[in-house]
Amino acid sequence: MPAGFHHRPLAKRKRSHARQLRSDATDAEAAMWRLLRHRRLAGFKFRRQVPLQNYILDFVCFERKLVAEVDGSQHFESDSDRRRDAILINEGFRVLRYWNNDVLQRPSSVLEDIFAHFADD
Repeated sequence: MPAGFHHRPLAKRKRSHARQLRSDATDAEAAMWRLLRHRRLAGFKFRRQVPLQNYILDFVCFERKLVAEVDGSQHFESDSDRRRDAILINEGFRVLRYWNNDVLQRPSSVLEDIFAHFADD
């Protein structure tokens, strides 16, 4: 990973929007953040609502180039999500998607799945 990869310049509007998303997190996003923050998952650092290119990533671990998205039903079979994932994959990221209800009702399973993807490296 190039130095400063996660500190690319971006428009103030995009940075402001990401900041707003962090303060207006859904219940599922807040629950996921409680699981991932402060290096709680095997010492890996995650950031939340991170602007990257034209997107804002829910959760990202730059060290392992892993993105975790927490989605509601509006994302079911979304073409825009598939295009977005393809762009992120092209940048070298692995994209994992979790449904809101999985994060809220089965958080340990979500963490196990994320950890299993770290082991794939």
